Amino acid sequence: MAKDYYGVLGVPRTASAEEIKRAYRKLARQFHPDVNPDPAAQERFKEINAAYEVLSDDQKRQIVDLGGDPLESGGGMGPGGPAGPGGAFVGFQDIMDAFFGSTTARGPRPRTRPGSDAILPLPLDLHETAFGVEAPLTVDTAVTCQTCKGAGTAPGTHANTCEVCGGRGEVQTVQRTFLGQVVSSRPCGACGGYGTVIAAPCPTCAGDGRVRSRRTLTVKIPPGVEDQMRIRLAGQGEVGPGGGPPGDLYVEIHERPHDIFSRKGDDLHCRVTVPMTAAALGTRLTIKTLDGEETLEVRAGTQPGSTQRIKSKGVPHLRGTGRGDLYVHLDVRTPVKLDAQQEQLLREFAKSRGEEVAELSKQGGFFSRMRDAFNGHA
Repeated sequence: MAKDYYGVLGVPRTASAEEIKRAYRKLARQFHPDVNPDPAAQERFKEINAAYEVLSDDQKRQIVDLGGDPLESGGGMGPGGPAGPGGAFVGFQDIMDAFFGSTTARGPRPRTRPGSDAILPLPLDLHETAFGVEAPLTVDTAVTCQTCKGAGTAPGTHANTCEVCGGRGEVQTVQRTFLGQVVSSRPCGACGGYGTVIAAPCPTCAGDGRVRSRRTLTVKIPPGVEDQMRIRLAGQGEVGPGGGPPGDLYVEIHERPHDIFSRKGDDLHCRVTVPMTAAALGTRLTIKTLDGEETLEVRAGTQPGSTQRIKSKGVPHLRGTGRGDLYVHLDVRTPVKLDAQQEQLLREFAKSRGEEVAELSKQGGFFSRMRDAFNGHA
């Protein structure tokens, strides 16, 4: 019994050539091995190909309509599926190209291309990031070759049209498939896809159109920048191949640690040690800020870990007006060693406040009673 090729493609016997082609295209998208790795899909794809080969040929389709099978005698491609050189499957993209045309970009590659961006770290002190600075930079980047002005050719010469591709920058290959001839393109190996060949390269840049050079720039750092921020200098990056337009240079801020201040955004923080007596009685301290010295009043009874704020003594805001604040963290220091007189004065002070202080050298004091309480003694 002859195979139902119409049924394989899912079209009626009255289907037009365009309807058959459309049905095949839909099924090929679904069952091609490049798209569907299922082994069953590969067998299905072979059947689809065989059906399309028959029904797309007027003479073979006429045989089918008369009840015969044009592939039974081994003519045509048979159920093995479309094959290229060596019997390999034609790629899915080749099938799509046969229907829609190749999507490969045409024309030679340009020798002149834009350059890439460059990043340069810039270490700065806190005072410089806070108030801004004009900093000199030494930049090592690619610049346009002055010998050939970016052309890449030796003086008095020019690039020649490639004899292999004729200046197209690509060569074409023809592959025979069940759909006919499929033409594919690839970059020309002789000229690298440029379409031209430089027979006499520039002796300075070896044909690249650019050379490395060290130069000095001055960058203006605005007040309020932070660590890891980047400042863009347009057109100061790498010159592109063939003397192409340069990229941008990004200056990355690296803020050095400060001996006194730590920074959180636009606010500054520092720690100041205050004697116990000064914290209890209150005092005035002289604090160093980014602007100079500032007087800080420590209120009587200040507790350890207290923080006081000095307004607008932080870092200027990068965007907008005003400044952050300075936060002073107070560490209350307890005396480590006391002479006999100082110890006696402290005990009298504690007694006057009704605070019992145990003497570590005597038994039965306050801590001794605490120990007995934990041990269950009355």
